[in-house]
Amino acid sequence: MKNLSSQAHVKGHLPVLLPVRRVMLSDLPLQDRLFNVWTGSALLLAFLAVAVGPSYAQADTAQTRSIVAILLEWTPSLAKAFGFNVLISIFAMAIGTVLGVGLGVLQVSPLPAIRRSAWLVTQFFRNSPWLVLLFYCILLIPFKISVFGVTVPFPGWIKAVIGLSLPVMAYMSEFMRGAILSIPTGQWESATSLGFSRGQTMREIILPQTVKRVLPPWMNLYAVLTMATPLVSIVGVNEVMSMTRAALSAEGRVDLLIPMYLYILCWFFIYCYPISALTSRLERRFAVKL
Repeated sequence: MKNLSSQAHVKGHLPVLLPVRRVMLSDLPLQDRLFNVWTGSALLLAFLAVAVGPSYAQADTAQTRSIVAILLEWTPSLAKAFGFNVLISIFAMAIGTVLGVGLGVLQVSPLPAIRRSAWLVTQFFRNSPWLVLLFYCILLIPFKISVFGVTVPFPGWIKAVIGLSLPVMAYMSEFMRGAILSIPTGQWESATSLGFSRGQTMREIILPQTVKRVLPPWMNLYAVLTMATPLVSIVGVNEVMSMTRAALSAEGRVDLLIPMYLYILCWFFIYCYPISALTSRLERRFAVKL
């Protein structure tokens, strides 16, 4: 501080602020880490008490079954419906990933027409609301498709998978484009000097190196997709939110509203938080050291 203040009065010298170092939880002392854990736990318990407390009070005055008993009774049905949400997210992520990888490769094509067309498709679906895409897929795709005289049913959940896979495709395309362009150009030149074609260079040299660059945002996108799956209930697909509304309607209790939705929220948190934590760990592991 003494050197900084003395230099500030010298003509031509200005004080310079160094960049702030990002402090991770693992860098903190043990006492500070325990304090953060206990503080977070206390805040979570306080939130649960504020959310569920009034409901318990109403349940006691009505002299009906406890909220915990009702939640446990509906848990098997809710768990089955939540598994359907996970299944939709897995299928949508798989389809979107496959299409997005191909679209991302086309975005770096040497042919201008293909490159611009791939860019236009990517930007269109990337900047479209997910719910609007779901409505279009539900309304435009027929419920039955006849192929060579054979009628194949097309249920609503498959349409929802297609609707959710379109924005995933667009984001995955951008991930791939950025990952491919991040590879040093010297590797392209070295592959060309060794007689590799562009396709061989892409398949055998470039794409394998994009895996570690794409993996962390890909996992983060899957967590976001899973949290977006309740949108399919709006278009008539029976999943965990639809089952929750059915449970509330069957019980007919106003005091069950907050605990029931809080119960489902905890399920999504328990499923998505480990994915987010693993994503942060992979980002630190694959980070480029400058």
